[in-house]
Amino acid sequence: MSGLIKSSLARKVVMALSGLFLVIFLVLHVTINLASVISPEFFNEASHFMGYNPIVQFLMQPILIAGVIVHFVMGFVLEFQNRAARNVRYAKFNGGANAPWVSRNMIYSGLVVLAFLGLHFYDFWIHEMAYKYVEANPEDPTRYYAETVEKFAPMWRTVLYVVSFVLLSLHLWHGFASSFQTMGVNNKYTPAIKSFTKLFSVVVPLAFAFIAIYHHLNPITH
Repeated sequence: MSGLIKSSLARKVVMALSGLFLVIFLVLHVTINLASVISPEFFNEASHFMGYNPIVQFLMQPILIAGVIVHFVMGFVLEFQNRAARNVRYAKFNGGANAPWVSRNMIYSGLVVLAFLGLHFYDFWIHEMAYKYVEANPEDPTRYYAETVEKFAPMWRTVLYVVSFVLLSLHLWHGFASSFQTMGVNNKYTPAIKSFTKLFSVVVPLAFAFIAIYHHLNPITH
């Protein structure tokens, strides 16, 4: 039993660390994407740098992909482990009285976020890989803004992105704060940390949703 507890704790720590790593990526990602609203020229420059810098492409990008895989695999493993451990069935169980809805449904919000990441990879990452390595097109430092706006032209894709960002917000609302708890952070700064994580969980997904809606409503006219 002791070994099982230690194994479960180790998985939770790995999941927390990978989650915090992905939060850092979200900050970088939303900062660059907001530039597409404020300054298309800077957005093109930043996107071209990220797309052709060897450190980003061959070191940071594989680490990011590994972080995504580890985080979601650990999430699924822990969820299945917790369900398997529930040997006692209650005649009536009021889940809301024991834990918030968000914390009890992290697996579902996580599945939606994972599906969204699949769409996002298809829309941008796979397109980028095909552009550079399959089609072997020449470098074009000015193409990124137009490509981004074009992706949000269809209403269905914009709506899907916005809904996904709402689910991301719910996932972060519980997951971000619980990552610090898992890491053993419990001191006088805990209330401030919780307030910051809640604010982050709303502001960052809202910024992503704003970017999608903005580009949908402001297509490039030729």
